Amino acid sequence: MLDSYLLLKLIHILAAVVVTGTGAGIAFFMFMASRSNNVQAISVTTQHVVLADWLFTLPAVLIQLVSGILLMARQGYSFSSPWFYTVITLFMVIGLCWLPVLRIQYRLRALARQAVGENKLSPKFTSLMKVWTLLGIPAFAAILVIFYLMVFKPLPLV
Repeated sequence: MLDSYLLLKLIHILAAVVVTGTGAGIAFFMFMASRSNNVQAISVTTQHVVLADWLFTLPAVLIQLVSGILLMARQGYSFSSPWFYTVITLFMVIGLCWLPVLRIQYRLRALARQAVGENKLSPKFTSLMKVWTLLGIPAFAAILVIFYLMVFKPLPLV
């Protein structure tokens, strides 16, 4: 019989992998497509990026939050500990970066669709891609720090 704690931990880890993998994959494919200057490729990629965030990132983030809280409660960790405050702050930083990224992705998708008809990307697309990339850097760094905190737990948990 599978231990419920281990199952919850597995779900939490898998959600973390999905968030990280989807984020890295989206960033890579958006970056590569935008560098290609192939408006068809850019248009298709922006469509898939928006879809991937809804299908993979959002559910995984929600699962991360719920499973993380359940794991903390199950292990008796304090929700007023330095470790929790650090993790939840980083989680919010990621969210504060990701929410504008979502909005930007919709704008990028619209601009890419427009570019297909005109066979040329607008300067606004390039400008928004820079903002999109700049928001992704601290978000991804925060994910890596959370991984470190999850594994090593260097701060007090009680």
